[in-house]
Amino acid sequence: MNRQYLVEQIRKKKSYLCVGLDTDPALIPPHLLGEADPIFTFNKAIIDATLDYCVAYKINTAFYESQGIEGWKALEKTVNYIPSTHFKIADAKRGDIGNTSAQYAKAFLQNLPFDSITIAPYMGADSVKPFLQYDGKWAIVLGLTSNPGASDFELQNMEDGKPLYEHVLSTVASWGSDNNIMFVVGATRSDEFLHIRKIIPHHFLLVPGVGAQGGNLEEISKKAMNNEIGLLINVSRDIIYCSKENDYDKRAGEKAKDYARQMSKFL
Repeated sequence: MNRQYLVEQIRKKKSYLCVGLDTDPALIPPHLLGEADPIFTFNKAIIDATLDYCVAYKINTAFYESQGIEGWKALEKTVNYIPSTHFKIADAKRGDIGNTSAQYAKAFLQNLPFDSITIAPYMGADSVKPFLQYDGKWAIVLGLTSNPGASDFELQNMEDGKPLYEHVLSTVASWGSDNNIMFVVGATRSDEFLHIRKIIPHHFLLVPGVGAQGGNLEEISKKAMNNEIGLLINVSRDIIYCSKENDYDKRAGEKAKDYARQMSKFL
């Protein structure tokens, strides 16, 4: 999916919501566990209920890989079920030596219909560039995360006094363009968004952590939005686990609709 189409979808729907399908069999409604494929059954219902209110879906591959081959089958069925009108993110956080990254890129961006994949840039340019070789596909690079361990590396000041994450943003941005690179910035880092926008004013940001993790939608929208919106706000648990009853999909749709309604105020 190219940038122009993504922006058009955001403006058309007045929403920059990304629904996270971090589907844990331990958290889905118990009555689904008797289904032949409970994970896909759950995902399908969530997608049907939220489709009109979001522009993207993020599949965290760890929740599927942990279930073995059946989990991977559910992942494949899920990404194939999501229509091409929606931006599809493989939240796989890959990144390795060049020939290995090339195989990861082939797996997610060629053999599966994902539009993008999250990347850990620690190993440098040759670990990221293989993901930039596919037209209409995106690398979503970890920029500044919300986890406590971010202080171990990301927030450490370098010799010039700037934190490491700033160097990551500016350096990685030079390897591609704002048409094929996005950055992950955690929602609880809202104080940093104005500064980040000075470094990468035009790139899209994928922002996880709104909802259950405490990120503030209004604050992020006002500080991080650019003239082409430039935001995908990911919400997972606060939408998909609204209910463990038979109305779980209806409740998820209502929650997604409410997020979209809030977002429309900032567009």
